[in-house]
Parts: sequence; structure tokens; C-alpha cells
Amino acid sequence: MPALACCVDATVATPPGYAFTRDSSLPAPAADSEFLPSAVAGVHSLTNSVAVPDISHWSPALSNTLYKVDGWGAPYFTVNSCGDISIRPYGVDTLSHQEIDLLKVVKKVSDPKSTGGLGLQLPLIVRFPDVLKNRLENLQSAFDCAVQSQGYEAHYQGVYPVKCNQDRFVVEDIVKFGSPFRFGLEAGSKPELLLAMSCLCKGSPESLLVCNGFKDSEYICLALMARKLCLNTVIVLEQEEEVDLVIDLSKKLAVRPVIGIRAKLRTKHSGHFGSTSGEKGKFGLTTTQILRVVKKLELSGMLDCLQLLHFHIGSQIPSTVLLADAVGEAAQIYCELARLGACMKVIDIGGGLGIDYDGSKSVDSDVSVGYTIQEYASAVVQAVRFVCDRKGVKHPVLCSESGRAIVSHHSILIFEAVSASSCGTPQVSSLGLEYFVELLNEEGRADCSNLFSAAIHGEYETCLFHADQLKQRCVEQFKEGSLGIEQLAEVDGLCEFVSKAIGAYEPIRTYNVNLSLFTSIPDFWAIGQLFPIVPIHRLDEKPAVRGILSDLTCDSDGKIDKFIGGESSLPLHELDGNGGSKYYLGMFLGGAYEEALGGFHNLFGGPSVVRVLQSDGPHSFAVTRAVPGQSCGDVLRVMQHEPELMFETLKHRVEEFVHEDNDMVSGFARLFHNMPYLVAPSSCCLTAATANNGYYYCNDEAFGAAVESASGEDEPWTTYCVA
Repeated sequence: MPALACCVDATVATPPGYAFTRDSSLPAPAADSEFLPSAVAGVHSLTNSVAVPDISHWSPALSNTLYKVDGWGAPYFTVNSCGDISIRPYGVDTLSHQEIDLLKVVKKVSDPKSTGGLGLQLPLIVRFPDVLKNRLENLQSAFDCAVQSQGYEAHYQGVYPVKCNQDRFVVEDIVKFGSPFRFGLEAGSKPELLLAMSCLCKGSPESLLVCNGFKDSEYICLALMARKLCLNTVIVLEQEEEVDLVIDLSKKLAVRPVIGIRAKLRTKHSGHFGSTSGEKGKFGLTTTQILRVVKKLELSGMLDCLQLLHFHIGSQIPSTVLLADAVGEAAQIYCELARLGACMKVIDIGGGLGIDYDGSKSVDSDVSVGYTIQEYASAVVQAVRFVCDRKGVKHPVLCSESGRAIVSHHSILIFEAVSASSCGTPQVSSLGLEYFVELLNEEGRADCSNLFSAAIHGEYETCLFHADQLKQRCVEQFKEGSLGIEQLAEVDGLCEFVSKAIGAYEPIRTYNVNLSLFTSIPDFWAIGQLFPIVPIHRLDEKPAVRGILSDLTCDSDGKIDKFIGGESSLPLHELDGNGGSKYYLGMFLGGAYEEALGGFHNLFGGPSVVRVLQSDGPHSFAVTRAVPGQSCGDVLRVMQHEPELMFETLKHRVEEFVHEDNDMVSGFARLFHNMPYLVAPSSCCLTAATANNGYYYCNDEAFGAAVESASGEDEPWTTYCVA
């Protein structure tokens, strides 16, 4: 490792009694840092020098281990022999020829139309309905197996809470896939209820329509109308006063309702998602309130309408021990309601079936769970059966609202890393240092002398201390105006060189990604939710660097610097400096909540979306639906702007100041119709093509036809680009 003396002239502020020589060197640091897990033993580790990776001993299997794909992704995701992420649409039943190469999907969707692609812009959400169907069938199968093996005398029929992902095609798929086993929907607001009513018209007549959430007269009337339409609707009382509205409105509309009660259990879990459970939880009725509701229903002659008990102790229930405790408590309440005369039929255990986001199978984490779906189902069936048998109560129909577990796996967010911070060794010249030292004040010169002295003796901690102290003094001199910006840069380079030379430098790169964290991964920003993020290709190469991800927004929170496994950076590959090939990353297990919660920070809208089914074609997949992401005009309209009028204003401005420039007018039309995200360089009427592989907001190919057809019109605004 080179000595600091190699870059410093011997005449520059040498400590008394010392002389710097060219062949002297610092002793090597005790150990290099590694990013590979212990399971990948024998593979060359990544050192602080960030050397060119030796890929001779690397393999897709090592990447599979490095990124823990088998932990969080089984049985739907794996690394194939080409080094790409593959989708196994039917889980463990997927045959080898049915696997779908995710990179091929992305290329088909994003390649220009002229080359056979769909021309959609990234970021991109790829949905796999086959995975969704498999998740739904696995959940049903797990409960069916538990019911049969334990001699349970009722059945399971779940509902999907549409708040997890309200996308039309997701909900319609769930209704279609779940119809053979009476799978229903849960709504928590009036628009969600309208959505659910419409979709369930095509579902099984036995499917439950569970109405949760705060309710006013309009909500309750809508739920009662659903009952009139022969939908199997249950109005779940979340607040005590709702029972009065239900009694009054059901009589006015001459509808006999089916009523449920949400109980506020004493059982709760301590994680983030358990904060809404327990006695002080946001929703549900206490035992005192439940008794008052029962009394009101009895006095109204409607106690027979009370048929369902619902509870929810929070998402991501970590263990089956906690689950069984909560279900047992709820089963006791259910049996008591039956004893009081209610015509009880269903116990709805709510959500909570967790996802193992990090593959750790841990019961002590908000991003993992310590059980399988089968173990979850068995714990529920056993707990309800035990209480009901002891009380002599008929076994109820079992219902769950396992939205996260159903939709998380089927949706993948794909985005591109467009650039990365440099990580080269700083250039420190003896001439520059000599001039730099001459401008320092007395204290700064002393810091330099101490720094060089510590370097000679190999005192690493002392080196860092004096380097930091020198840097701070130089900053003060710069603020006072006695040091120029060139000298400030010189000391920055020197301090970075010192850190690298003694092995204290952490080569963490910043990869700039074409994404808005606030739009596409809002839970990371809001609650620190972690998702698996992995390069979807080049996994047959050894990652050369570690990095964090920085999004496009003008917000310091717009970065991802925490990853599964407790990591503060992610193993990544070097970008192609010539812009010849793109580098794609995927965020997995984000099919629940992220789309619904995403906002419009910096007016970045939602990503493009495609629907991909497994097929017998040459690439094993077919894109059955492709929808471009929101355009600049779309997101402006969300904020009450009028893009058409804005375009007219700019058009008139062009006519006034630039005169007849049809290219500029057409360019404005493109920009209003284009997505807000960065696109690869191409010719643009608003700016000359760049020669430095930069990115800017224009996509000529996507809108070439639109501009051509509109060039002779007054309103080029009217043409949209769709795939």
C-alpha cells in the first residue's frame, strides 16, 4: 500500500527528524472488509480497493445465495443459468420450460416498437396473474388440509381486502380465481364497496362481501342495497353507534341485514404492525360495548342478524403462538355471543398472515415470520376447534383477510440505475500539496506535520484524527476567505487518500435510479419497510461494488440505504460507462399497499404496468396487457392544473417570441404526454442531442407518430401514445 510520502515532496512541512522517501509504505491494514455471507466461502472477497472483479469463480448459484433469493423468493423466484431472475409462475409445480426470464419480459416491454417491443417507459410494474392464482390456491389448500386433518366440521372461505391493491385487474383476477371456493372481498370505504359489489356480481353467490371501516348512513345504505342485489353482504360494526344506523336504515329499506362485530381483543403483538391492536386499538368494540350492541339488537328483534365476529391484531403476525392466543380469545367471545342468542356462523380472523421479506424465518422481526402458510392455517383451525368443542358450540365458518399474503409476490417493480458516483483514487500531487501547505495558517501547518508524522509511524487512528482536524481548519479558512476552492478540494482529496491508504475508507457508491421512492416504494420512506431489491440480470458476474440507491426527487429522504439482512448497502455491478447496456434492478414482494399509498412528490406519477401470463411460446410468456405510466399532463391534472390551457399558453409564447417554430410547439406536446421520468438520449426539438450519455425528459420514438399526425393541427395535444 503506497505511503502518503509517495505523494508529498520531502520539502513540504516535514516533521523534525523525519524525511519522506519514495519506497516507504504504510503497513497493510489488519483485515479487508467483505460483503459476501459466510455461506459463500472460498470466493474472492470484495476489498476496500474495489478492484476489477474476478468472475472466474463466480456463478448464478453464488448470486442466489448472496441476495438470499431462495430465502425470500421461494418458490416463485430464482436465479437461472443465464444469470437472470426467473419467475416460477406455478410455484413448486412449475416445470423448467415454464420458467419466465424477467429480463426478457423487461426487454420486450421497453424495447422500441420498431424492433418488436412495446415501447413502454420505465419504471415498470410487472404483474404475474399465475403467481396470484397460485398464492390464492395455496391459501385455500392450506386451510382445506387443516380442516380435513383435524376433523373440523365447517369450511374456510376467505376474503381479499381490496385496500391492499385496488387495481381493477388484480381484484377481478382474485374474484375469478377464487370463485370455485367462494372467495370474497372486503371493503373499507364507499368507493371500495362499489368496486367490490361490481366485481362480485361475476363471482360465487356464496362469496362474502365484508364491509369494514367507519360508516355513515350512505355507506350503510349502500351495503344494504348490496344485500338486496343478493350479494352475501356483512356489515361489520367498528363503532358502537353504527348499530343504531343499521337498525334504523334496514327497517326503512325493508332489508334484513347480516351483521358482524369487530372485537377489540386484549391480545396484541409488540411489533410496528401491532400498534392498532389491544385494548387501546383504533378499531373494534370492547366487551362492554359488545354487550350493549347485543342488547340493542335483541330489543329491536334483530339479534338473529348478528352472525359474524371479526378481529385483527395487526399485520405481519410473527409467530403461530401469538396467533393461536388471539384466535383462542376471539373464539371465546364467539361462543359467548352464541350463548347470548346470536345466530353466529362465521369467525373472521382478519389479516396478519405475514410475508418473509428477508428470508430469515424470524419471529423477532417486522419483516419476517416464523411459520409457513400451512402452519398458520393449522394453528387457526386448532385454536377455534378447541374452544368450540369445549363450549359445545358448532364450528363456525372460518374467514381471513390475508391480502398481503395473496398479492405481494405477484407484482415486481423494475427500475434502471442511470448513473453512479465515482469511486476512483483521488489524485494528490506533491506540487499541489506544497502550494496548499503554504496557504495554511500555523495551526493547519501543525496538523499537516502531525498527519505526516503519524503516517510514518503507521498510527492509523492518529492519522484519521489529524486528517479530520486539518479538514475542519481548512473549512474555517475557506469561510474566512483565506483559502481558495482549489485548496479546499486539495485537502478533501488528501483526507480521502489517507482514509483509503490505511483501509478506513468504505467504498459505498451512490447509484442514481430512475424512480420516485415516494411514488413507488412509499412504505420504505414512511415506516422503514424493507423489500428485497436485486439486480435482475448479470447475476453470473461477481458484484464489484457496494452501493445505496438515490431516486429522482429533490428530497434528501429519497434514497434507499437500508436493505434486508440488516445491510446498509447493496452489492451491485459496475455500470456500462459507454451507455451500451442498461442496468435493471427489481423490487420484489411489493404487490400490497405500495401502489395505493404512492403519492406525487415532485409530480412523479405511477409507473407503467404490464400483465404477463405463462405461455407455450418461445420465451414462455405473453404480455396480455400494457398500460403506459402517468404522463406529465396526467400528474399536472391531479393537482388541479389544466394541461391543455398550459400548452396553449406556451404555444402562444412561442409564436410571440420565437415566431414560427413548429418543432418547439411539437416538443411541448411531447413533454406534456411523456412520463416525468428520465429517458435515454435521442433527438429532441427542445435541446440538441447530448454526446455524454446523459438523460433528459423526452422520448421521440414514443411520440413520433403523435407529433407527425398532429403537426398540421392546432391541437397536437389530443394524441396519446399507448402500447
